[in-house]
Order: sequence, then C-alpha cells, then structure tokens
Amino acid sequence: MARFSDRMVAEMVQVFWAAIACGEFVTAAAAEAGTYREKGTRWLIAENGIRPRRGRNLKGRCLSFAEREEIALARARGESMRAIARRLGRCPSTISRELTRNADRGGGYRATSAHALAYHRASRPKLAKLVVNQQLRQRVEEDLRRRYSPEQIVGRLRRQFPDDLRDAGVR
Repeated sequence: MARFSDRMVAEMVQVFWAAIACGEFVTAAAAEAGTYREKGTRWLIAENGIRPRRGRNLKGRCLSFAEREEIALARARGESMRAIARRLGRCPSTISRELTRNADRGGGYRATSAHALAYHRASRPKLAKLVVNQQLRQRVEEDLRRRYSPEQIVGRLRRQFPDDLRDAGVR
C-alpha cells in the first residue's frame, strides 16, 4: 500500500526545490517551505539531489492535496458529488472518479491515502538518464566539480555526442 509523505505535497516541496535552485542553503530552503533543516536534507537525499519533475507545472490538471482534503471533509458532511464539484470548480465526473479510484476497502475516502495512491500512479516508469547511464553521470559530475555551469555542460555534451542526444530527445 502506498504511504503518504509530505514529499508528495507539491505546494510544499516545490517551494523547497525552487529555493535550492536559486542557490539557497538547505536550512534557508527548508524554512521557506515551512519545515526544518533535517527534513530538507531528507528530501534532498531521497531525490539524489535532483529536483523531482512530479508536481511541477500541472496547471490545475491534477487534484491538489488541499482539494483532496476538501473532498474528504465534504463527503464526511454528506455532501453530494455535484456540490463538491461546484465548490472546487471541477467537473462532477472528476470528483466521482477520484472517489471511486481512491476509496478504501470500506468505501471511505481519506485525503492522505488518496493523495499517496495518486502520487504513485503518476510516477514515471522510466528512470532518469543520470541514474541509468553511469558514464554520463560521471562526466556530468566531473564537469560540475570543475565548476562548469549546467548550460556549459549541456553544450559540451551536444558537441561531443550529437547522435546520442538526438536519440534521447534533447535538442
């Protein structure tokens, strides 16, 4: 069974990763996300220092954790799916699918377990290039140690391996 973690709440974690991307230290980035340094360090380790793609630029397409909490509270109050959908600005079919997909064995709905299940279903089945290709990872790490910028590294890789990058979908 999927377990809920606050790492799954994009509204919280993406603030942390945005601060890290701006050059903040873990302590400051964690404070911006409303958490503490140790938890920020755990997030960094869990993702191997690479910002997760999940949760970025979803543009309202997927239900947020806050919306799932609202659905759970409304269902506990006995509200209809249409009333919930109207309040959230979503289609009734979205609410219906959410309640059907993420109901527990007793037919109840909990926001945390629903969010964890949705988070795991949305995971990419494919691993990142730097995880799969150790040779590429070593080259990138070496260039980072030389203090090359990410743009410089990509430029060098494009020139040195033009066929490999075209096959990988990099332009």
